[in-house]
Amino acid sequence: MTQDDPTPSLALDHFLCFSIYAANHAFNRVYKPLLDAIGLTYPQYLVMAVLWEKDDVTVGAIGERLFLESSTLTPLLKRLEGMGLVTRSRDRQDERQVRIGLTEAGRTLRGKAAGVPACIFEASGLDVETGTRLKQDLDALRQRLAR
Repeated sequence: MTQDDPTPSLALDHFLCFSIYAANHAFNRVYKPLLDAIGLTYPQYLVMAVLWEKDDVTVGAIGERLFLESSTLTPLLKRLEGMGLVTRSRDRQDERQVRIGLTEAGRTLRGKAAGVPACIFEASGLDVETGTRLKQDLDALRQRLAR
């Protein structure tokens, strides 16, 4: 899209979504060795991060936080349970709800993961102000697209 031609271009280099997609791949390449060292995949790391913020939550609450459906989360949570990092149990007040809690191993893993965010931020080469602003802009973009 230019001032002379307001029609959106089909040139890949003009796709905002492709820039975000490519940046995501670059993030994954940086995350992979860090997460391999603690035995997690990126989606598992995200679930654990939610639980490290607040333990003993429903599958639905994790899904809302990560923008994922329970059908996507269930196999991931079963794998984390098999790894001994979380427990899954029926909610005592509402049997339809499944609650996810950290095991002692899951809580201990938090210490091993503590340095990951700093490594990612350092790899980005961004200063704190720019990184904060970029995150805010991306959050606002996601909210607008979700409407």
